[in-house]
Amino acid sequence: MDTPRHAVITSFLSATKDRFHEYNAPKTLPERLQMAARIEGICGVEMVFPYEVSTDPQEMKQMLATAGLNIAAVNVNVKAEPQFRNGSLTATDPRIRAQAVDFIRRAKDYAQAVGADKVTCCPLADGYEFNFQYDYGQAWKHLIQTLREAGGYRREIPLFIEYKPSETRGRCFVDTAAKTLLLLNEVGIDEMGVTLDFGHSMYGNENPAEAVALLAESRFRYYIHINDNNGRWDWDYMVGTHHLLDYVEFLYYLQKYGYRDFLTSDTSPTRWDIQRTFAMNARLTNKLWALLGQRDTRELEARIAGGDYLKTWQWVESNILSL
Repeated sequence: MDTPRHAVITSFLSATKDRFHEYNAPKTLPERLQMAARIEGICGVEMVFPYEVSTDPQEMKQMLATAGLNIAAVNVNVKAEPQFRNGSLTATDPRIRAQAVDFIRRAKDYAQAVGADKVTCCPLADGYEFNFQYDYGQAWKHLIQTLREAGGYRREIPLFIEYKPSETRGRCFVDTAAKTLLLLNEVGIDEMGVTLDFGHSMYGNENPAEAVALLAESRFRYYIHINDNNGRWDWDYMVGTHHLLDYVEFLYYLQKYGYRDFLTSDTSPTRWDIQRTFAMNARLTNKLWALLGQRDTRELEARIAGGDYLKTWQWVESNILSL
């Protein structure tokens, strides 16, 4: 079993902040890339467009080559601009929706120019806070329309949709794996995919392993963000620190379905050393991946199929927990 490829989102390598504090020193883009290159186990980056990339794609390619890094994805931000505060892909104003589509199309242009194989987008501005705030049916139609326009452009660079239960809206329209798949089926473009963030899935009351199976059994590609939280909010903690066994099962299903894309760390190193945080994500994931690869999971599958969970747990006890 091959060792997973790990990437990091570049925005977490510089200054970050929450509602009360700022963390870590600001770094230039070249400094962030050089830091990523020094992190043990990291070989790629996910870059946020248009805010955290060089405006010249050739210059960006050269910086990545100098750092010895690959591109996991280009992440297009359709929430930060003032006109997107009340929605981007679902905005009631068709001019704003057109601007959001244009953002995604330009991200696809950029991705192709720098050699990325995908664009990922988390439509966090699209959602609501209150009863009777939006026409849900109309918002759904707008999502289908805008994503059809964006996803149909440069199909050789697939657009992946990342779902999240909430933030920046009290409830996001695209909030579960199942709804995201339903949306992509309505859009009807095969060259699209889903970005599954382990933490979003956990605090959204999904089972991330089941979400992997749901996505893998569909006709759409999927891409993975790794982190953890306490199940109440998207804290972006280090992997395995709150839901270790859930994470093991998550990796088991990624192996089962032959996942070969990057595992990208979407972790916020607020109070913790940046380099050691992401090295820990890669190290623990690789150890668990190797552990699963060394076990005869055919026996595990047989016990699951047998329906006696106590026998299944005994296998986990011996082979995963080593008790």
